[in-house]
Amino acid sequence: MQKNAIVPYILIMAFGIGLIFFLSLEGVGNEAEIAEEHSEEEGGEAAEGEGGEEAESGDFDPEATAEANCISCHGSSYEGGVGPSLVATELGQEEIEEILINGKGSMPPGLVPEENVAAMAEWVLSLE
Repeated sequence: MQKNAIVPYILIMAFGIGLIFFLSLEGVGNEAEIAEEHSEEEGGEAAEGEGGEEAESGDFDPEATAEANCISCHGSSYEGGVGPSLVATELGQEEIEEILINGKGSMPPGLVPEENVAAMAEWVLSLE
């Protein structure tokens, strides 16, 4: 007699759906606690600087800013993706600063605080 091979898969699926259901009930029951933990984490980041862009000593870290804001479009090696390559760019310092301040195309303005735009532009120019 042949056994039905689909039964174990149905049991695993039922177990998974049940597990998701009970975990979601746990999340609903702890909604206030989870929200409080999330707001504490955001408050800690704000004390260090916006999105962790500033080091503890208060110095601007262009590489950390790029990792937080740029790699999603320019790629993890900054050689392009959705956005153009930042490596060995033909743009000058002033052009890069203007793009960082005002944005261009699909790049939004204001990803880098204005007081740190020059340092970020220098960092972009240093990429090889």
